[in-house]
Amino acid sequence: MADAHRPVTLAAIAGAHGVRGEVRLKLFGEGAEALRAFSVFDAGDRKLTLKSVRPANQGAVATFAEIADRSAAEALRGTVLTVPRSVLPTLAEGEYYHHDLIGLPCVSSDGAAIGQVVAVENFGAGDILEIETPAEPGKKPKRFMVPMTARAVPDWNDERAIIDAAFIE
Repeated sequence: MADAHRPVTLAAIAGAHGVRGEVRLKLFGEGAEALRAFSVFDAGDRKLTLKSVRPANQGAVATFAEIADRSAAEALRGTVLTVPRSVLPTLAEGEYYHHDLIGLPCVSSDGAAIGQVVAVENFGAGDILEIETPAEPGKKPKRFMVPMTARAVPDWNDERAIIDAAFIE
């Protein structure tokens, strides 16, 4: 498994909601329901205890035990909410967290080093890995995208992803 203590960002506080200390959240995971699986979040140098969360326009609205009023909620605008990688649910064979793929070194199916995964996108038809190749002297690094399918990415683990040579630009 990837580094068990590495923080995984699940949401960010976008601002206050109302006057009772509720906050608007921008979500980076599976939605408001998924946040209920966690009771405590790391929020910078402090911990926040989740009392309630509900879906809202483009995110969620949450109540935390430590946020009592609107000014306390506003003061946390921009704060990211993380949990340690170790508390995320165990994955089934063939499943992955985007978080674990980002930064993963990539090699081609013929063994040549390619670069590393810098992003995982999904435009509606499945996940796509964005891979950045090392920069040549005096040039910017190049990026290309590969679908996260068994044909394009026949194997991956915590150490590296193998990219079928036919998909490498």
